[in-house]
This record gives sequence, structure tokens and C-alpha cells, in this order.
Amino acid sequence: MTAVSYANWMLEQEARALMTRLERVKPFALHETMLPAAAILPAAQTGIERYLMKGRQELRGSIQKYISWLRSPLGQNATPAQAQQLFSMLRLRFNAVLTQFDLFSDVLTQRSENEIGVWLSGLDVVSADALSLSGDYYQTPPIICYLERGVGAAIRRARTRLPGGGENPVAIIRVPRERLVGSGIASSLVHEVGHQAAALLDLVNSLKPVLRGLQGGSGSYSDIWSLWERWISEIVADFWSVAKVGIAATLGLMGVVSLPRAFVFRLNINDPHPPPWIRVKLSCAMGQALYPHPQWEHLAGLWESYYPLIGLDTERQDSFTKLQATLAGFVALLVNHRPKSLRGLTLAEALEVHNRQPRQLQTLLQNWRQQPANMYRAPPTLVFAVIGQARSDGRMSPEQESTILAKLLTHWALSSTLEMSAICSMGLNQRTSRPAVSEYPRHHLTIH
Repeated sequence: MTAVSYANWMLEQEARALMTRLERVKPFALHETMLPAAAILPAAQTGIERYLMKGRQELRGSIQKYISWLRSPLGQNATPAQAQQLFSMLRLRFNAVLTQFDLFSDVLTQRSENEIGVWLSGLDVVSADALSLSGDYYQTPPIICYLERGVGAAIRRARTRLPGGGENPVAIIRVPRERLVGSGIASSLVHEVGHQAAALLDLVNSLKPVLRGLQGGSGSYSDIWSLWERWISEIVADFWSVAKVGIAATLGLMGVVSLPRAFVFRLNINDPHPPPWIRVKLSCAMGQALYPHPQWEHLAGLWESYYPLIGLDTERQDSFTKLQATLAGFVALLVNHRPKSLRGLTLAEALEVHNRQPRQLQTLLQNWRQQPANMYRAPPTLVFAVIGQARSDGRMSPEQESTILAKLLTHWALSSTLEMSAICSMGLNQRTSRPAVSEYPRHHLTIH
């Protein structure tokens, strides 16, 4: 056997071995075990399976073509180095397919965990509600949630490029395990949903030119507006969170960024996140603009008592003083911004913040005390807003909050699953973004 024929034979064996390993990668529906109530939405399941199946089919075709090429006169006349180079490209593609499979596998495997899987399904429902708007502004992508260690959340947005190529068929939100179960998880979750919404509405690109226009002046605040522009992506996501869940967003944010003083005042212009100190102050200012109430001033004062500006070097103290001085104008710009994607509405109008004023949330709490079933019929983000307001007002203990939210997450997961089963039984292919829960059994509880 010549060196060329031996090399071709060896590489063909490797390619065929690659094919056998590829055939072992099965659809998730064949090997992931989970309670029906913990399962991801059919639209998400279908999108993921189709995306991965397409990648496997393309790779399988490439391997078959490579084997055919090895056996052809062209392959027989190629040098071992040329044949090996082509095989190396196949292996890289194979590992990319596995990387994409593992990305979704890590998410779906948690659905088999006791209680956690069902709660994650409930968070999927919360995420869908957080992304919904009354107007038909965009096509809502499926969202799936999973837990990870650490205190921060993150999102891999739908319709973005995945490692190895291809467009992500679903939005994947990583939420911190340490936030289960409490209203603080809504702050992290809805913030990440805000990133997806901002992309669908093109909010960042519509706001940046406005902010750049404020940097051209000769005043002492020109450089500060460049900082607001640098941080606008994270700020828009925070705005979405405050608009959807009210003071629960700010309280949750404080829980995440309550760090040693050096980190709270770290001003890094290369970081897309505002420094924690001004970020919390900004969240309070957003809340005051959207939901006028003395609570926001009290919360901002509490944050300042935790982290007083006294003791900072002159340069940083000057920067934070200027940032504070531009807060009101910056927030007014956000509240009144009218992107083309909202067809004439401001952000505040599109998010319907008039329905979630503190007094309304407090009234709902009183109503739910008398008729707990009404809480289960309400949109999930409204429920989180009411519970966050109750925690802030001292009308609900952390223990009560955890118990109620655990039951609510289970209920949302169950009702969503039952609704989907009912829809499928009627031969429909789409589900509503909000579960119709009134027909299903629900836990009754007392809110003290």
C-alpha cells in the first residue's frame, strides 16, 4: 500500500468514525426526561430541534462528500497533507455542532431537577409576559430560562449568531440560582428581557444619535453625555425592568450590585454597565419619572447612606456629581423618546406604565388578600410588581414572598402546559402569550 493510499484509507476510517459519533447525537425529545409542566414551549422545542437537525444534516452531507472525494480519482491523486487539511475542517465543524448541542443541553437538563424544572417553566411564562406589548410591534421569539451560579444574569438573544454559525432560534436567559425564589429574580429576568426587546425595537440605535447630539456643546457636561451613550444598552434594559415590575426592579438591582465600596464606585469607560452607585440612583430616578411617589427618594437616600460619596478622590467625586446633575434630563429623554418602531408612541406610553402606579399596586394587594384567585389571573409581571411593592412597603415578609412565588411559578408552568395541551387537542399550532388560568385548579393562600 502506497503512502497516499494508506493515508486515504486512514482518513476514510476517521471520517466514518466521525459519522458514527454524529449519529449518536439524538434529538432532545428522545433523551431528556422532565415533567410535562417543566417542558419548554413547543415553539422553542421545535425551533431548537430544527436548528440542530439542520446542522447535523449539513455535516452528515459534508462527511459523505468527503468520503466520496477520497475514493474519487481527484482524492486518490491528492497529497496526504491536502486530504488531512480537509478532514481537519470536518472535525472543526463536528465540534461546532456538539458545542451548539451542549449549549441547549445545559439549559434543558435542568428541567429534570425536582421543583427547579417546573419553576424554570414558570419563569418562561414570566419572560414571555415581560416581552409582550399591546401593540403589534414585533414578532415575539420563544424564551427559555436556566440557572447558573453567580449573582448576575445574562441573555443570548434570539436571532443572533451562535458559536459555529447559524441564527439562534430562541432567546436563552441565564438567571442566578441565588435569586430563587424571591421577587428579586424579576429584576434580573426582566432586565435581560429588556435587552431582547431593545433589539427588536432597535432602541439603542435610535437613542444614540440623540445622545451624541448632546455631546457637541462647550459646557462642562459634554463628556458626561458620552458616558450615558456608552452605557445606553444596559440602561435601556434597566428602564424596561422598572417599567414592567416597578420598585421590585430597583430593589433587585440593589441586591445584585451591593458590593465592596471599591467596586460600587469603579468608573470604567470600557464597561458597558454604569458604575453600580450611579446605576441604582438612575433606577430610582426612572421610577420617580414613571411612578411618582416619595418611595423613590427614600430608596435613593438609603443607597447613599450605604455608599456615601465622601472619601472619593476629587476626579471621581466630580464625575459622579456631574452624572447626578444630568440624571433628570437623561431620564426625561428616555421617558419621552419616540422611536420609529413604536409608531409615534413614547417608551412610557408603549409600556403602559399608567397601569402600575404604586397606589394601584397597593390596591391590588388588598384585593388579592380578599380574593387570592385574582392574583392567579393577573399577568405575571404585574404580580411581581405588586409583590415587590408589598415588600417595599413592609406588607409582606421575605418568607411569605418566597412561599407565594414558588406556588405562582408552579401554577404558571402548570396552566401553561394544560393550555398548550388543550390547544393541541383542538388542532391549533399557536399558543397565546399569556396563560388562561381561570379554568384550572389553583392554590389558595392568604396574603398577610
